[in-house]
Amino acid sequence: MKLSPLQQYGIVTANYWAFTLTDGALRMLVVFHFHQLGYTTLEIAFLFLFYELFGVLTNLYGGWIGARYGLRLTLWVGTLLQILALLMLMPVAASWPKLLSVIYVMTAQAISGIAKDLNKMSAKSAIKTVVSETPEDQQQGQQQQQLFKWVAILTGSKNALKGVGFFLGGVLLTAFGFNAAVGWMAAGLALAFLLTLVLPGEIGKMKSKPAFSSLFSKSQGINVLSLARFFLFGARDVWFVVALPVFLEASLGWSFWEIGGFLGLWVIGYGIVQGSAPGLRRLWGQTTSPGASAVQFWSALLTAIPALIAVALWRQVDVAVAITAGLAAFGVVFAMNSSIHSYMVLAYTDAESVSLNVGFYYMANAAGRLVGTLLSGAVFMLGRTEAAGMQACLWASSLLVLFSWFSSLRLPAMRNAT
Repeated sequence: MKLSPLQQYGIVTANYWAFTLTDGALRMLVVFHFHQLGYTTLEIAFLFLFYELFGVLTNLYGGWIGARYGLRLTLWVGTLLQILALLMLMPVAASWPKLLSVIYVMTAQAISGIAKDLNKMSAKSAIKTVVSETPEDQQQGQQQQQLFKWVAILTGSKNALKGVGFFLGGVLLTAFGFNAAVGWMAAGLALAFLLTLVLPGEIGKMKSKPAFSSLFSKSQGINVLSLARFFLFGARDVWFVVALPVFLEASLGWSFWEIGGFLGLWVIGYGIVQGSAPGLRRLWGQTTSPGASAVQFWSALLTAIPALIAVALWRQVDVAVAITAGLAAFGVVFAMNSSIHSYMVLAYTDAESVSLNVGFYYMANAAGRLVGTLLSGAVFMLGRTEAAGMQACLWASSLLVLFSWFSSLRLPAMRNAT
């Protein structure tokens, strides 16, 4: 049976959703488990070093592989590597020497990082394939609106499920312990992999084999947007990845499942806003597809939020109130910015070279996460107290968003924005 482009996209998305659950849960499992063992925030950040570093390399080369050999291959490899990474973590024990544990977990996280970005690149690139198959008589503006809608749905649902994964990680760690939890996740993802076996091999494959030199984007729009994305995601992860979970546990005494549930709800809400971005823009009277000015507006607005949270903590406003309200505001504005970013990278490219450009763009995304993760552990340790460390991370976040805004000022106009 020949699958329609929409059916192909549905299978890719279902696999991506299952993958996202394990990815979110694994992050919480690693942070909480090793914090429980007495690791410092910087040591925990180093556990994610290879995860983010290999994500950078994967996005760069993965886009080229997807264009040359098809997105089915990148999807399969990504899913199988994540299963391998989860199985590798099953024997990890508290009795292991710290150096051995760090090196071993970093290696497993490297495999997981490769897996995550191969999956994400495949899923995001598949959207452009679906939209390019729409009837030829459909107006360009309608295609751009449809593209924005599909990107928002995929990105929003992915982040909502990642939030569920955060909560799932906290629950699994509490109920089963670290080792059994990763085993159960590997078994579930193996079932999701079976769905992808029916995908055709030509999905996303370029008609002409791309040269290795085509790894780097030649589009000004893609290059500038990639730089803005680098700073944007560095700004999120500099306080969210390591500093915030440790701060909530140390300052408020929350349990692992409470922190996982809280952060999970935030990511779910963030995903809902991302998925609703086209509808929200219509409510605000924006009937056209977004362009460079939309990125610049949301970046400028986001710059103030981490700074305001830092000031609230410095003035000793109730911690729970400051963090909850600040996270909510940050989540809404960041979600709108990220959703528009994800649409524009596809709008700037064509269907033929989509995986190359998406791979390059998400390479910058992964590099931003890498820098943000390392800074999250290092900057937090600069403070003499948990509150001071958290404030330092928030000021760093505000500075990185400011750099993202400066970068976005060089975005070219959208050729097909109508």
